[in-house]
Amino acid sequence: MNVELDQLSPKVDQMQQAELLPAPSWLKLTWRFLRRNPLTLIGLVVILFWISIAILAPIIAPYNPIAQVFKDRNQAPNPKHFFGTDELGRDIFSRVLYGAQLSLPIGFILILLASLIGTAVGLISGYFGGWLDEVMMRLTDLIFAFPTIILAMTIAAALGRSIFNSVIAILIVWWPAYARTVRSVVLTVKSQDYILAARAVGAKSGWIMLKQIFPNILGTVLVITFIDIGNGILIFSGLSFLGLGPKPTDSEWGVMTAAGVSNLDAWWRTTFPGLAIASVVLAFNFIGDGLRDLLDPRIKQTEH
Repeated sequence: MNVELDQLSPKVDQMQQAELLPAPSWLKLTWRFLRRNPLTLIGLVVILFWISIAILAPIIAPYNPIAQVFKDRNQAPNPKHFFGTDELGRDIFSRVLYGAQLSLPIGFILILLASLIGTAVGLISGYFGGWLDEVMMRLTDLIFAFPTIILAMTIAAALGRSIFNSVIAILIVWWPAYARTVRSVVLTVKSQDYILAARAVGAKSGWIMLKQIFPNILGTVLVITFIDIGNGILIFSGLSFLGLGPKPTDSEWGVMTAAGVSNLDAWWRTTFPGLAIASVVLAFNFIGDGLRDLLDPRIKQTEH
């Protein structure tokens, strides 16, 4: 018995010392998490890189992205034009840099609006149920009945070619995914004892949804949102590629890729804009996967 107590006493002392130590700062916890998840760190670095490019494009771009120099048409990558030139003699390197100013904000704004609309619909639908839930879910089913890209193309073509119309078209087909996901989580959360207790003491529905239910679904929404930012940029570039987005003169990655398809011998005209799109999409997927791991309580318990 004494031997067992002697073996336990060092462990008890270690536990007491651990309780006395100050909790690590959020910065240290974040860095520790990023070291354990190198793909998340890579994704974060890539996105910060492209955000910096978008901000500094007017400073670091060597040429005007819309300036046409006909004597330099269809030049392969060289010391003067790092990514070569297009059919009008425009510098592709400069156009790729300026393209970040359009593609990244469009992706952020598009998915932010879609997540806000879808979360609100799913939260109200799941909480109140009944005929309201039936009407909202049938509307989402109606949109889900069509392939996303086909419906977005149809709406964008009907509205006319412009950046605003492309955003509206994608927004219409994107929010139902959030509504469905949020509704399923709300149906689980609202049956918990603390929600029933809040109802029993007379708490208002708005307070319960915002203060009790919404914090429990926020992690799920954040993970989907970060992954969807890359996908939103991809589908926006897809509409631009099909001629349903920005004007041909705009410095946008999808437009540049579409212009290069007509001349496959000039491989640089599609390669570099395509690599820009791929890097952003993969980076946001890495960050989304990292957030999922960070917010998953089962993974936290395993680490501890």
